[in-house]
Amino acid sequence: MKTLRICTFQLLWILFTICSVQSSYGLQIEEAYPARPVRLITGSPGSTAEITARFVGQRLVERWGKQVVIDGRAGAGGIIGAEIASRSAPDGYTLLIGHIGTHASPQFLFKKLAYDPVKDFIPITLTTVSGIALVVNPAIPTNQLKEFVLYSKNKSGGLSYASAGGGSSSQLSAELFNQAVGAKLVHVAYKGAGFALTGVVSGEVQAAFLSTTTASIQVKAGKLRALAVFSKERFPAAPDIPTATEQGFPGIDSVVWFGLFAPAKTPIQYIKKINRDVAEVLRSPEARNTLLAQGAEPSTTSPEEFSQFLMSEIKKWGAVIKNAGIQPY
Repeated sequence: MKTLRICTFQLLWILFTICSVQSSYGLQIEEAYPARPVRLITGSPGSTAEITARFVGQRLVERWGKQVVIDGRAGAGGIIGAEIASRSAPDGYTLLIGHIGTHASPQFLFKKLAYDPVKDFIPITLTTVSGIALVVNPAIPTNQLKEFVLYSKNKSGGLSYASAGGGSSSQLSAELFNQAVGAKLVHVAYKGAGFALTGVVSGEVQAAFLSTTTASIQVKAGKLRALAVFSKERFPAAPDIPTATEQGFPGIDSVVWFGLFAPAKTPIQYIKKINRDVAEVLRSPEARNTLLAQGAEPSTTSPEEFSQFLMSEIKKWGAVIKNAGIQPY
């Protein structure tokens, strides 16, 4: 019996020692990260993803003492950048700013997607949320949403709208709008939000459904007219733009969200550290003031909360795509 007690004690001591070593090792890994520059893949110039990446990246440089290289990848609504990130080593040194177009809709739009939006990534945290605004070229003779709906239905040949690419929040918001009001706006896909913005400002297309971040400067300059924002309440970064609900069109609920992802199998110690550091950056008064001025609202979550949010977005936009009759290509 005495021998059994000694063996039991020795076993417990060994297990305690192993756990302590593992915990200490995990802390050492976390404290050492990052030991070299981190690449942050993002979208096209002028997009909300790029604006968010540059703000967060610069503040992380100040915290980490290591360079954060912003790698802008225009094209295919962010899918090109997501594909690159999915194939990167899961070592914590490649991160991605993802969104609806990279993680909630492409699996419904492409027969052969080069990555799995769920299995190939670890969600780290939401970073920003922006309102989706319907903006039009000033040549369009409408000032209210109701006028625009009537104008779009009566316009010979219809109206075209710009999006940041197939499956982007700008396209899906337009499809949700079409389904809600019975409009038939024609989709014109661009290589990114910045290019879509240029398209509607130049008059190549008549309208666009763009984030308040992307459109706010041109709206303030009078180069675009904002008719509505598609959030349940007026968006804090664009309080002067009335909601669709206010104008008699309830149920068109859409926002632009951006979040931080890492390749699957990235060490959990790194995920926790990045989550904590990014959250502290985005919760600062400076972040709120700076990003709201650019049309985005800081928003942070735990990795688990972000994962649950992502699943809900996949379900929501999958239904919109199905109802729109959009076939995968």
